Amino acid sequence: MLGSNDKKPKQTAQIDSLIGQKSEIRGDVVFSGGLHIDGKVKGSVIAEEGGKESVLTLSDRGMIEGEVKVPNVVVNGTIIGDVHAMTHIEVASKARIQGNVYYSLIEMAMGAEVNGTLVHKSDKSVVELKKRDEAVGGDT
Repeated sequence: MLGSNDKKPKQTAQIDSLIGQKSEIRGDVVFSGGLHIDGKVKGSVIAEEGGKESVLTLSDRGMIEGEVKVPNVVVNGTIIGDVHAMTHIEVASKARIQGNVYYSLIEMAMGAEVNGTLVHKSDKSVVELKKRDEAVGGDT
């Protein structure tokens, strides 16, 4: 059909897991692939190691109270906590982030709100930070 994809947002990955609008997760969520959240997560949302293609999509109805560590993030809901999106983050118009955003590439729509610091990190600096954290954690 002509024009059938005109209004469809670009999809970067398939959805492997879904947290529905009436669901609330209490605790950390660790995933790989695509995770779509319409509900509420009270805990960290983390992509598995080596999951450079992992994508978190937080809809305008979704909320996360905790840290987010996912390479690719699309936010249109609320995040209360720091966001580490080391490949790409898209902050849509209804997004509200209360925390620092660590990113390599960022897109922000008009109306989006970030109450925190935007910190650009290159891939090289991310690797150095991980090595430093492992060294500090390994000594204790």
